[in-house]
Amino acid sequence: MSSPIARTLAAALLFACAAPAAELQLYFSALQRILGDQIFTQEGRLYVKNDARNKCNFAFLEKPFVSADKGRLLVRARFSGKAAGAFFGRCVGLGDSFDVVIGAIPQYRDGALALQDVRVDTPGRDGFYIRRVRSVMAESLARNFKYNMAADAKRILEEPKPNSPLRQELRRFDVREIRVLADSLVVVLDFQLAVK
Repeated sequence: MSSPIARTLAAALLFACAAPAAELQLYFSALQRILGDQIFTQEGRLYVKNDARNKCNFAFLEKPFVSADKGRLLVRARFSGKAAGAFFGRCVGLGDSFDVVIGAIPQYRDGALALQDVRVDTPGRDGFYIRRVRSVMAESLARNFKYNMAADAKRILEEPKPNSPLRQELRRFDVREIRVLADSLVVVLDFQLAVK
């Protein structure tokens, strides 16, 4: 069974076959469900360091909420983390739980959706540990977050259809523009699909 984002992308791509460019408008409510289904998958959490088995050294985000501000995509979430060592059965070190607001500009490069100009804020909270979390999270998201849109489009569009004698080949795929609106993300697609 294909994922929600794959089905959404497939529907948009199939609709766009007749046009040289098409717009995929992805509302934040749908994007939030996609985050929950595909990224925040461990009991509603996204572990950014270790996992639930490590009780003394971990970090995770949970409860994502997607919005926008002045052309930037915002994801509000709850951060919980601990950077401690186990001594005599107890965790000794730093740790905290607080709200974060991740702001970034979505960008398409090298076949993937990535984030640029990533900023992480912690409204009303500051301190050594919190500043370190903000810095590491911003660097990590800018460097590591990638959704391979071109590969998914190719897989979805070239997938053989049951009982169909036709074969499809994605010959070109590009994203011309990504716009962040007040309630949605608009992705302008340009591609060539050959049907044989």
